[in-house]
Amino acid sequence: MQAASRESYRIAADRLDAYVRGAEPSAVAATADDLLSVADLLRREPRLRRALSDPARSGGDRSGLLAGILGGKVGADALDLLTTLAAGRWSAPSELLDGAERLGVEALLAAADKAGDLGEVEDELFRFGQVVAGQSALSNALSDPVAPVARRAELARELLAGRARPVTVRLVEAALGGFGGRSFTGALTRLVELAADRQDRQVAYVTVAAPLGDEEERRLGARLSEMYGREVSVKQTVKPEVLGGVSVRVGSDLYDGTVLRRLNETRNALAKS
Repeated sequence: MQAASRESYRIAADRLDAYVRGAEPSAVAATADDLLSVADLLRREPRLRRALSDPARSGGDRSGLLAGILGGKVGADALDLLTTLAAGRWSAPSELLDGAERLGVEALLAAADKAGDLGEVEDELFRFGQVVAGQSALSNALSDPVAPVARRAELARELLAGRARPVTVRLVEAALGGFGGRSFTGALTRLVELAADRQDRQVAYVTVAAPLGDEEERRLGARLSEMYGREVSVKQTVKPEVLGGVSVRVGSDLYDGTVLRRLNETRNALAKS
């Protein structure tokens, strides 16, 4: 987002935080669902996006337009947050859509946090991503941009039924819709990171040939926490093809100590000699 859009989002996000402090988890989850439903509306209606981000209109005019469209169709708390968004200045219509989506996602994460479930939601999102990545047919079915989102969401709900919390399922649906303009896989990854960030944690993506034991994972997490100055959530991916060693990615930092990397370096050196 550009500066004006970031400031408009920050105002709405502050308002969300104030609302969450005094609301029950179920009420916050319902508000989040309203926010994401309106984000879906904005995605389908480019003319509405343009009208609600038109700099030639006053903030009051834009928020009034949205209130007139949504009156009686969403809860009062969601309407207050959405009209706050509409009243802000947006550098582009797409950034208003991004703001509405992000606000809905943050509301879902806040609901899980208040219910004491956010750590489990973070893990469920990551595990589902691992399951999808490990089955090419499933990955193709869920990532197919031609297939309607509703059909792909139905498939995801069937797969997650009885295995994930309702908040996790709703977040997966947001990922299928292309949260933040990302691919399904990229959106899932971003949601895992947002869940960790709300818990003041960094995510470390660890690739190994065989699963780390609990104590090994604990020690690695403790070491990374020392390096980054905050708690680190370790997410393991097992890939036998790396042969041994460990690859760790934290944000844009990559520490690759796998046997495969060393073999490739040796092969490249031999080819040049």
